Amino acid sequence: MPTPLRSRSAPLLAALALAIGAWPAAAAERFALDPVHTRVALAIDHAGYSRALGTVSGSTGVLAFDPDDWSGARLEATVPLERIDFGDARWNEAVRAANLLDTGRHPEARFVSRRIEPISPGRAYVHGELTLRGATAPVTLDVRFNALRRYPLPPFRRTAGFSATATLSRSAFGIDAWPSLIGDEVELRIEAEAFASRTARFGDETAAPAPGGDEADAPAGDAR
Repeated sequence: MPTPLRSRSAPLLAALALAIGAWPAAAAERFALDPVHTRVALAIDHAGYSRALGTVSGSTGVLAFDPDDWSGARLEATVPLERIDFGDARWNEAVRAANLLDTGRHPEARFVSRRIEPISPGRAYVHGELTLRGATAPVTLDVRFNALRRYPLPPFRRTAGFSATATLSRSAFGIDAWPSLIGDEVELRIEAEAFASRTARFGDETAAPAPGGDEADAPAGDAR
């Protein structure tokens, strides 16, 4: 009598289930920061009169992110400090000078995530290291996830959006000039967008990553 189909298929199904269980989980999707729609804002005390506001545009970087599982998220971002803007050319020049940011020798700031601490489905603490003016110190970003969907304008890329805040001490990075005029605490606010990218690669990777984005890379930004 032929062996019943159910009996013959049972070992096959068991082997298949075992193989699926042993298969590694899919890697988090890769994104490239959009320098047009990513901006860092900072606020710092100005001699007790006000909190001076500056912004930096043009940040670039790589993000690995799965909205359903923040534990595998990873971020590397570079901020072009030579583009810092406090609204006045002479003030900008003073901030970029050697006794403050020293952008002539250190034109960029760089953040690398080290640990992700999920707080809720839409929020996490991103613990990492910030390198600024040649010094590296820990900084924690309080990150809120805003959206992940296809952008409504050409090239219709899959786009993720985030808002983040952080506080740091400028003296922790050796930026301690003018303590009677400039406060030590710096408040950061970051608004960031990132588009799906098959070619996004972290600095410690030597090989191209597995495909993650659903659109080919294209120049950042839109027509606005």
